[in-house]
Amino acid sequence: MKICLISNLYPPNVLGGAEVSVKKVSEELVKKGHEVIVITTPFSENDVETINGVKIYQVKPLNIYHIYDHPNQSMLIKPLWHIIDLWNPYDERNIKNILKTETPDIVHIHNFKGVSLSSFSPAKSLGIPLVFTAHDYSLICMRANLLNSSGEICQTPSALCKIYNQVQKHLAKNKVDLLISPSQFVINKLKSNGLFKDVKSKKIPLGIELDNKEKFEKKYSTTNILYVGNLGEHKGVHVLLNAFKKINNMNIRLDIVGKGLCSEKLKLMSQNDNRIKFHDFLEGKELLKMYVHSNLTVVPSIWYDNSPMVIYESFSYGTPVIGSKIGGIPELIEDGFNGYLFEAGNVNELQQLLETLIDSPETLEKLEQGTYESVQKYTMEKHIEQLEKEYQKLAK
Repeated sequence: MKICLISNLYPPNVLGGAEVSVKKVSEELVKKGHEVIVITTPFSENDVETINGVKIYQVKPLNIYHIYDHPNQSMLIKPLWHIIDLWNPYDERNIKNILKTETPDIVHIHNFKGVSLSSFSPAKSLGIPLVFTAHDYSLICMRANLLNSSGEICQTPSALCKIYNQVQKHLAKNKVDLLISPSQFVINKLKSNGLFKDVKSKKIPLGIELDNKEKFEKKYSTTNILYVGNLGEHKGVHVLLNAFKKINNMNIRLDIVGKGLCSEKLKLMSQNDNRIKFHDFLEGKELLKMYVHSNLTVVPSIWYDNSPMVIYESFSYGTPVIGSKIGGIPELIEDGFNGYLFEAGNVNELQQLLETLIDSPETLEKLEQGTYESVQKYTMEKHIEQLEKEYQKLAK
């Protein structure tokens, strides 16, 4: 089968887990014998190149800046970028020309901001089945995270947001043949907002590669707590820091891995506590060491997080997870089995959970066993099998 994946970013350009997932899935599909092409925004000087068997088209969108630079742009010019990105005929023409040349059996769109909503149109006009994976809430929120300017869950969108979202709904209507998301919460949220009501949907959890079959040995003389991810306000790292700093125990450590707009602010919050260490962005063997070394991973999101890859990764290294009871996180964490849930933003509850587990190595050991059992449901092999099954249904 010939499969085309469209993603606004592709490694080495990484802002989140979606683009990492697209790369892994693309390469796994190639290993299964499929022909895979990817359409993305530029990450090198080449227009077309083949990496690990995946043919990659790098299409430069006609906009005022690259999507990779979006987090660092002024709030004054971001709205203009979004308006241009709503429906960009230049992007649409480029993508349509590639699809005409390659004639894939399936087109699968992931994050589309930066390649425009017009990326949905070419497949439909050419009669190619279109799959869309929702990694966030871009179709119903300009910020993609359903948070307002105060960093709280948005209950009453502004008039401008309402207009923008209505335009998006109209442009996406009747384009998608199958909606996929790693969490049922996201699917339900999109449908409750009037999107894809008559479109078949399928929850397909992310896939994790399980390279190591042996269990990792943990030490408990010092309790090592880990955060991995973006350092934006919506990720709730400030909640974790406030909870951690309230714990009067010198045998605990907190490692924060990642980068983002709030990096300097978070470092200022932590500067008087030498138990806390920031590591910037890590990957590969360096990140693996962090998971293996850690006793707990914390996912303190204050937004409706979808299905954070960090939870899958943490489980694969035998590290239990404490996560916010919000969005799709509760679909992965089972209280007392592979981790614990706490009310999003509740510093005191998170503090109490951490203190309880710090004082109970036997509980940590029990949770570790649960992580190994949990991750067997989320192997990359199972993820690819589910994708292939859905692709084959549509391509008939």
